[in-house]
Amino acid sequence: MFMLMRLLYILPLFHLIHSFPSKQPLCHDDESSALLHFKESFIINNSASSDPDAYPRVRSWRLEGENSDCCSWDGVDCDEDTGHVIGLDLSSSCLYGSINSNSTLFRLVHLQSLNLAYNHFNYSQIPSQLGNLSRLTYLNLSSSMFSGQIPFEVSKLSQLSSLDLCCNYDLFSGKYFLQFNELSLTSLVGNLTRIENLDLSGVNIFSTVPNIFANLSNLRTLYLHDCGMHGQFPPGIFKLPNLRVLDVKYNQDLTGSWPDFQYLSSRLEEIDLGSTGFTGELPISMGNFGSLTALNIWGCNFSGSIPSSIGNLTNLIYLRLSNNTLVGNIPSSIGNLIQLAFLDLYDNQLSGPISFGLTNLTQLVVLNLGGNHLTGPIPFELTNLTKLNVLGLWENKFEGQFPISIFKQNNLYFVDISANYLSGTLFICNMTSLHILDVSDNYFSGSLLPCLHNILELRMISLRGNKFQGLLPRSLSNSTMLEAIDVSNNQFNDTFPSWLGNLPNLKLLLLRSNKFYGQILESPETNYQFPNLRIIDLSYNSFIGRLPLKSFRNWNTLKLDNEFHLTYIQAKISSSDGTYHMYYDYDYTMQLRNKGLDIAYDKVQEFFRAIDMSSNRFAGEIPSYTGDLKRLRMLNLSNNILTGHIPPSIGNLTMLESLDLSQNRFSGEIPSQLTQLTFLEWFNVSHNQLTGSIPHGKQFDTFENKSFKGNLGLCGNPLSKKCGDSDSSLPLPSTSKQIQDSAVSLFEFGWEIVLIGYGFGLIVGVIIGNIVATKKLDWLMKTFGIRQRTQRNVGRENRN
Repeated sequence: MFMLMRLLYILPLFHLIHSFPSKQPLCHDDESSALLHFKESFIINNSASSDPDAYPRVRSWRLEGENSDCCSWDGVDCDEDTGHVIGLDLSSSCLYGSINSNSTLFRLVHLQSLNLAYNHFNYSQIPSQLGNLSRLTYLNLSSSMFSGQIPFEVSKLSQLSSLDLCCNYDLFSGKYFLQFNELSLTSLVGNLTRIENLDLSGVNIFSTVPNIFANLSNLRTLYLHDCGMHGQFPPGIFKLPNLRVLDVKYNQDLTGSWPDFQYLSSRLEEIDLGSTGFTGELPISMGNFGSLTALNIWGCNFSGSIPSSIGNLTNLIYLRLSNNTLVGNIPSSIGNLIQLAFLDLYDNQLSGPISFGLTNLTQLVVLNLGGNHLTGPIPFELTNLTKLNVLGLWENKFEGQFPISIFKQNNLYFVDISANYLSGTLFICNMTSLHILDVSDNYFSGSLLPCLHNILELRMISLRGNKFQGLLPRSLSNSTMLEAIDVSNNQFNDTFPSWLGNLPNLKLLLLRSNKFYGQILESPETNYQFPNLRIIDLSYNSFIGRLPLKSFRNWNTLKLDNEFHLTYIQAKISSSDGTYHMYYDYDYTMQLRNKGLDIAYDKVQEFFRAIDMSSNRFAGEIPSYTGDLKRLRMLNLSNNILTGHIPPSIGNLTMLESLDLSQNRFSGEIPSQLTQLTFLEWFNVSHNQLTGSIPHGKQFDTFENKSFKGNLGLCGNPLSKKCGDSDSSLPLPSTSKQIQDSAVSLFEFGWEIVLIGYGFGLIVGVIIGNIVATKKLDWLMKTFGIRQRTQRNVGRENRN
């Protein structure tokens, strides 16, 4: 009895003792030492991690004080029973340095989880000793600047459930550092039978997708984007019972088709086949993928119509079918996708009106239907999409009045409705978030209200090819982010917008074919205007006075780091609903007369610099400092009243590809220094008063007769008139001040008048000139205006 009572007394005490947690054993000395030595092998560098929230976790590691136990160190996880380090998370820790085979990291043999993502390991190779960490179930080495061969020993980590080697590449050069060679994808996957999450994106694999993938029944996520995969994609992967995410985008030689599984109940939530070689039609059975929240088949070769069963995918948030050859109407069932935030169908061959119910799609942040054959009016229901950021309706056949109330949506920052048949006026005062506005090649008219001072984030505005009138809004000068302004082919009646000269980012200024007039007064030499300008087009206006070239002398010192790389002037467009993101590289476009042709540029190279001041009334000489514009690629000064000699300093423009000085009154010889222009592909000095022999050698031996015609004093190849002929030394008749002041000489018929004057006498020429100027000028301008409009309309038809 006494023993029983004593036992009953001890049992509560025993329970009380065991109700308190036992003290976690201290970190083992050999492991804390290994961690400290690992820390000391790196430099802490904030630029080593691209993560904006990065911080150096190892900075607090030390053996003194309260933090002497390594199990309490930031990023270190220990087993509660044994005290061994089983987890190490040093992601985004600003580590810079190499990991070699002697690294003390590999002494931590009890590690089950290792995360070194978002550091900079100085392009070192992944050590083969990684295979010693045989207990690893989680390994993340993504975005950490490892390079070279992935060691075969990685395939020996048979306990892995998650492996991430993604994104070890250089964003600037586009170079990918990791590659498969001694390790094949088949060997890797064959050994990792427990794998659930596999990300090899950006690794140079260059192989087929092995059928063994279809046996990975535990696989939940598979990322193989941009790996050089090729061959036929195994359709069995779509049937994996636990697969949630399949991403194989940017493998252009990877072929396949959308699986036609009639009775499949797929659990896939995200499918990304963008920019692959997948082909064929989208089957009706695609409606069986009812768990999908994101579908991207951008840039494939899918054809046929969009099946109406797509309306069954009611969980869709992200739908991108752009850049295929899909035809027919957009199915009205898309209106059932009430959770849809991204709808991107651009660059297909879709036709008919927008018939799906926009009223239900209140979550849309991106609506991009550009580059199709859609017709009818713009639905008024667009005005109800209050979350909309991106609206792309370009190059369709929409017509009628544009719903002006759309411009009241202050969340819109990208609007491209160019190349349609839309009309009306613009009223964009409330669009305070606007970045990109392109309404070019439509039938908009009227004057712009001076309310743009609210649009401080504006990066590009294109009003090209409409009927806008009046003045340019002075408030554009407040939009300091502006990179491109294109108001070509309108009816603006204003002086030169010198008030734009202080915009620090302006690269394109295109004023072609308007009614701009007057002199262009330049700032002093020490205060260059337009500090970042690349391209200026003032052609077909009524500017007078001296050539305004002084403002561009800074081009001699303005040098880009990527001067010789094919980069383009563009804006990065991104939009997010908080879950998914959509990105566009929006290339600025322009129309420019270059090398004798009117060219539509879908992209503008960053290094391209061009000046077109043709078809105005600029007078006087070309200033000698024009030779300072050493990065100039194109110079067009034709159809003006320029006089004097062609300055030899133009020979300093060694990058020049096109030079047009035709239809002026230049005299003297063609400078021999121009033969130094070895990149010159187009040269035109026709219809001037040049004399002497045509230089020969290098590029000059490739120019045809038309480059020099209309200069009675020129001789030598390619002209039929040889130097030394008896009439080559005859003096040219002097030119009267009346002819020099004649505005008619700016246009194509002007030199016909001068030549008639040579045949019938100077007085007769002046009389005829005055008659043409007074009787024919109105007819000429009307004819020219009609011709321009006709060309623009034809261009629009060709794009559609």
